[in-house]
This record gives sequence, structure tokens and C-alpha cells, in this order.
Amino acid sequence: EVQLAESGGGLMQAGDSLRLSCAVSSVHTDDYTIGWFRQAPGKEREGVACIHYGNHGEGETTYAQSVKGRFTISSGDARNLVYLQMNSLKPEDKAVYYCAADTGVRRYSGFELNPALYDYWGQGTQVTVSS
Repeated sequence: EVQLAESGGGLMQAGDSLRLSCAVSSVHTDDYTIGWFRQAPGKEREGVACIHYGNHGEGETTYAQSVKGRFTISSGDARNLVYLQMNSLKPEDKAVYYCAADTGVRRYSGFELNPALYDYWGQGTQVTVSS
């Protein structure tokens, strides 16, 4: 079973930068997507960014409009680490951040950041941004 573990959260100030890491293991297919999501108190979980592999679109990335230009998703050469570099943090970026894996047989264009497509989830890491 796919396992994911987030790390790197913390207490930051507005304008700071932070890098989250997601350790990925036991992926049973070459065609998948790793996404970063966040959930603030009282709000629904929202997609932040994702990176695609294999027939999902090798190396392609997708970003939510709210983070485009500030956040960057990347992965290590071995694909077992996926990073989310967050720059120019804002108080509204405060949330629990999760990484997740979509191991479906195909990519659904336009729905890449829909949490319903992801079948494996990590436990999350808290990011707090003070103004």
C-alpha cells in the first residue's frame, strides 16, 4: 500500500519561505500523481499543487490559482520525495498540509487538484503563518 509522510511544517511569519517534504513509498504503478492539499479550520480541503508521472504527464505540474507564482512543487530524482517550496507566505496560507497520491489509470484534465481523485493520504503537517 502506498505510504506518504509529510514533514517540514512550522510557525512562520508573513513573507517567510518554507519547504515541505513528502516521503512517498510503495507506489505500485509508474502512472500516478502526487498532490499537496491544505485544510484550514472550518474550511474544505483544497488542492494546492501536484506533479504528474508516467501517462499522467511525466514531470508536468498543476497549481491552484491562489498559490501560482509563490509555491513550487518538485520531486527528487528517485521520486520518493516530493517537495512544496512555499515563498512569500501569507496568513491565509495557514492550514494543515497533506500530500496524497492519485494512482488511477489516467489523468483527468481540469480535475487534477480534486481531492476525490486521490486514494492515499499522509497524516498532514501544520503550517502557521502570523501577520
